[in-house]
Amino acid sequence: MSPTQVLVIDDSAYMRKLITEILSSDERIKVIGTARNGEDGLQKINQLLPDVVTLDVEMPIMDGITTLKKIMQTRPLPVVMLSSASGQGRSKTAEAISNGAVDFIKKPSGPISLDLDKIKQEIIMKVLAAASLNGINGANNNNNLFPTLQTRKYAKTMIAIGTSTGGPRALQRVLSDLPKISIPPILIVQHMPQKFTKSMAERLKRVTHIHVKEATHGEIIKHNTAYIAPGNKHMKVRAAGFGLAIELTDEEHRNGHRPSVDTLFESLANIREVNKVAIILTGMGSDGAKGLEILKAKDPSTMIVAESKESAVIYGMPKAAIHTGTVHSVIHLKQIGELIGNLTK
Repeated sequence: MSPTQVLVIDDSAYMRKLITEILSSDERIKVIGTARNGEDGLQKINQLLPDVVTLDVEMPIMDGITTLKKIMQTRPLPVVMLSSASGQGRSKTAEAISNGAVDFIKKPSGPISLDLDKIKQEIIMKVLAAASLNGINGANNNNNLFPTLQTRKYAKTMIAIGTSTGGPRALQRVLSDLPKISIPPILIVQHMPQKFTKSMAERLKRVTHIHVKEATHGEIIKHNTAYIAPGNKHMKVRAAGFGLAIELTDEEHRNGHRPSVDTLFESLANIREVNKVAIILTGMGSDGAKGLEILKAKDPSTMIVAESKESAVIYGMPKAAIHTGTVHSVIHLKQIGELIGNLTK
């Protein structure tokens, strides 16, 4: 198999050199060129035809967001953004994901990170994951679009969604597809670093009629609200009087993640007299699979849905979920918002 061909776009000569060295250290990747700004990058894309582009968010002449939009308009291909953790950097990262970027990498120490080697494996794996990108516009080949809703027994319904690579775009699609009716509470675990989840929540709030927010410890869970687990915090559900509340913890990472989908699902398994719906969207790895098994064991009526291979950017998490044997239905991303709406009928 030929190596993944990558173009590196960054305004810093040092960062271009360091990113190139990191990627070139893996035999599955070949850096075929670099560019110093967006304009240069667009020309190099047309000349070199890379499989994947790494793109700095903040650059002079043509910034990363403008460059990304032009890439998606003229020659769409997988793009991984590199961003600082500044307020502006986080906001632009959320915007980049909304405009078609597959994923992003947080620079450890600002725009010029001398310690980029700290996240060497993350950079390599995200570029390789981007190279395996599936389109999200394919037809749904599954005739069983919706699982049966006849097992509903209780007045309350809770929806829990787990996702990773490609998740922000998938979540944007799901939330924007929600019908304008009362929607049960939605709890979301998206693998994302600390501080970036708030920017993502603010971005997602603009595309849907329900309220979207970064979850806070102890708040009571309400209808018509989507709660996103903060980066570097596990999110759980617990009983609180006659209602349910969110609990955020600093417990150890699970599957290399905090927040972890397994942690959310396992906490939901302990909640009684609530209809439960667990949904696994695009992502690398198997986070969520163990939690699904526990959910199903403790509450067999739990409805479990996985995103289809046809629409998932990365099929790892949905595939792992399906392999547990707990999944009721495998459906295209374009159908998930409609499914959630059906739960209120």
